[in-house]
Amino acid sequence: MMLLLRITMLEGRSTEQKTELARALAKAAAAAFQVPLEEVRLVIQEVPPTHWMVGGTSMAELRRQHTSSEQS
Repeated sequence: MMLLLRITMLEGRSTEQKTELARALAKAAAAAFQVPLEEVRLVIQEVPPTHWMVGGTSMAELRRQHTSSEQS
């Protein structure tokens, strides 16, 4: 039985980081659902910080605010 995992994350992580995450999640899902690893599919959707909102404020803006407060 095929299994599809969808991961949504902020863009900016390296290919190596995403590959490591995909491998770990695929292995965990295969074990948890007792399906062959080859039946696990994974899609990573990356979202720009300007499109990811928290309480109506973009992550880009929150990061700028955080950086400004650290420099003060």
